[in-house]
Amino acid sequence: MTHKVNVKTIQKYKDNNEKFSVLTAYDYSTAKYLDEAGIDIILIGDSLAMVALGYETTHCVGVNEMSIFTKAVSKGAQRAMVITDMPFLSYHTDIPSAIKNCGKMIRNGANGVKIEGYSDYVIDVIKRLVETGIPVMGHLGFTPQFLNTLGGYKIQGKTQDAAEEILKQAKDLEKAGVFSIVLEMVPQDSAKYITENLVVPTISCGAGKYCDAQVLVSDDVFGKYSDFKPKFARKYGDMKSLILDCAKRFNEDVKNGKFPSEEEVF
Repeated sequence: MTHKVNVKTIQKYKDNNEKFSVLTAYDYSTAKYLDEAGIDIILIGDSLAMVALGYETTHCVGVNEMSIFTKAVSKGAQRAMVITDMPFLSYHTDIPSAIKNCGKMIRNGANGVKIEGYSDYVIDVIKRLVETGIPVMGHLGFTPQFLNTLGGYKIQGKTQDAAEEILKQAKDLEKAGVFSIVLEMVPQDSAKYITENLVVPTISCGAGKYCDAQVLVSDDVFGKYSDFKPKFARKYGDMKSLILDCAKRFNEDVKNGKFPSEEEVF
């Protein structure tokens, strides 16, 4: 029996100066393969709004959609910790609905939730969730749900003062009880400084190599999503070509009578 990765495992990685890996998944079979590959945390990212559902931003996805994907992914992950990205407006209105929506993800099989951003209210939400027994991953730097108020896809924490501000926010999240913090689109030196001054692990999403972990969108890693590729993503495969090739060959075989063959019929 493989031990399930949990908040203690993740903290131990940081304490022992060991890196850990995070990838997104939106379906059962992908989650199963990531799990077999040894990925430590599988994130049901609200990035699924774009890569799985074809929306233009993450704002368009809601609690019901995230629930469906959470159920599917959690069935595929035996060892990896499963974290659900809480979608736009799912925890922003009041604490009771935040607890209810996050609790729903735990009921659906998630082992924790990810909460974006920083404010007194967000700190209160995190505290209450942790008190309720729900592990929380924080998310600072560039926060996609605040795309409209940030004025576009901009790098955060570029100056010493800005880095100090993110560190202050991170320490507040740490006090509130998060078990880890995603730093997105933060310069490498700033992310290194923040990571060295925190007890909880940091997860780099385009924040350089000195964080305790790295996260990417699996569709970018597999070369499956081709609408755009972030500067910080690395393509390890070419699933787009593979899918196109298989579909074209099937199409041809059907149209010229080569599929099904004698072995493929009853």
